Amino acid sequence: MKFLLLLSAIGLCWAQYNPHTKYGRTAIVHLFEWRWDDIALECERYLAPNGFGGVQISPPNENAVITSPSRPWWERYQPISYKLCTRSGNENDFRDMVTRCNNVGVCIYVDAVINHMCGNAMGSGTSSTCGSYYNTGNEEFPAVPYSGWDFNDSICKSENGEINDYNDIYQVRDCRLVGLLDLALGKDYVRSKVAEYMNHLIDIGVAGFRLDASKHMWPGDIKAVMDKLHNLNTSWFPEGSRPFIYQEVIDLGGEPIKGSEYFGNGRVTEFKYGAKLGTVLRKWNGEKMAYLKNWGEGWGLVPSDRALVFVDNHDNQRGHGAGGASILTFWDARLYKMAVGFMLAHPYGFTRVMSSYRWQRHFENGRDVNDWIGPPNDSGVIKRVTINPDTTCGNDWVCEHRWRQIRNMVAFRNVVDGQPFTNWWDNGSNQVAFGRGNKGFIVFNNDDRPLSSTLQTGLRAGTYCDVISGDKVGNSCTGITVNVSGDGNAHFSISNSAEDPFIAIHAESKL
Repeated sequence: MKFLLLLSAIGLCWAQYNPHTKYGRTAIVHLFEWRWDDIALECERYLAPNGFGGVQISPPNENAVITSPSRPWWERYQPISYKLCTRSGNENDFRDMVTRCNNVGVCIYVDAVINHMCGNAMGSGTSSTCGSYYNTGNEEFPAVPYSGWDFNDSICKSENGEINDYNDIYQVRDCRLVGLLDLALGKDYVRSKVAEYMNHLIDIGVAGFRLDASKHMWPGDIKAVMDKLHNLNTSWFPEGSRPFIYQEVIDLGGEPIKGSEYFGNGRVTEFKYGAKLGTVLRKWNGEKMAYLKNWGEGWGLVPSDRALVFVDNHDNQRGHGAGGASILTFWDARLYKMAVGFMLAHPYGFTRVMSSYRWQRHFENGRDVNDWIGPPNDSGVIKRVTINPDTTCGNDWVCEHRWRQIRNMVAFRNVVDGQPFTNWWDNGSNQVAFGRGNKGFIVFNNDDRPLSSTLQTGLRAGTYCDVISGDKVGNSCTGITVNVSGDGNAHFSISNSAEDPFIAIHAESKL
């Protein structure tokens, strides 16, 4: 009996790190600013058939409508209430999306904005996505309700109520982040209102949460909220399942607040991942891909089972957040595909793929002054995600998750799940290769000269389709083929000028 209780306790301790993806699905995608009805469609027509495990969605709760600039993406991070109505859709649309995605085995993770309400510059009125009244001067949000008692003004120790010093952990957690009214999560009433919102989403069927601005909340306050949360909906999840939690903690190593402080609550977003990988692939500061042999904890990243990893996210692809100019995005498509390919092939962390939209960039003094531009829209109404004949997206939606190279590397990760990191090879510079047990092998050429080498793959003998240059269709390949001999060796040739200078083969791409 004691042993069973111990097992039960261990299960509960680990529960919040489990994304609850269906067996054999190991990566999720952030469909940034998509409409709920388009996400439902994408779950059914593309994500489930191609082995994606889940979707991170934009914040679903009521936000302030910003007209200057006109409807920026960041208005979603200006909460007015916890009602489920945004320009992505209303509560009925949200419920339909969650049901349809869960029914095809694709989990929904909510971007939960619980650190703050909207900024103090928003004034007062009913200019919000549900029409709820608010008054930032009096800190009144009657649709919750919150009043001036529910904010941290009295304990913030900065002169102007703002975070002025990121080396002061009390300012970072008790004062206003860029004017956003800082909720008093130390108070049980506030914790209860936040938990009430999150429980409403859990009961509808979501699988977990990205906790926005976690660094600006005390870990103990987050835990107090998490302890109030329901188990997941048993219509789709096993009885006793706890919500998957991953916390946005920007920790590049230069500030006193560390990601490790938040491990007790769930995973953390490992921002060093994209920043360092981008530096390596850009070959800045003398970095080489050969140095990636001990990638992960060996590079100072958080433990793998505590990490949510990504090449870029909605913030830093615009120069915000963390990572600076090293961050690779869809604008740098050639290097970006290699970075995402490396991430999905490597066993470290739980992976999230980005799916973006285009905007008209305009640089002044090295900064994109159009970084605020919201999703493709007609007079504020988000445009549908249209699908082109070649399965890419129209209407200025980028849909990186639909790029053949990325879609096929999601499948690669699913095939090699649980396999060890094996058969590392490098040329001492920027040509590298590695395997995942006897299930997969990947080769990169980021050098300024061609690669031509015979390498040990660990795979069984046979002819394999390279899933980067094409697909396996029936018993043939639309791209390059790779012949693995009886001893597991194969010869690889990759031009340094190739559009995609990497090759990947796996057990299910074998003819």
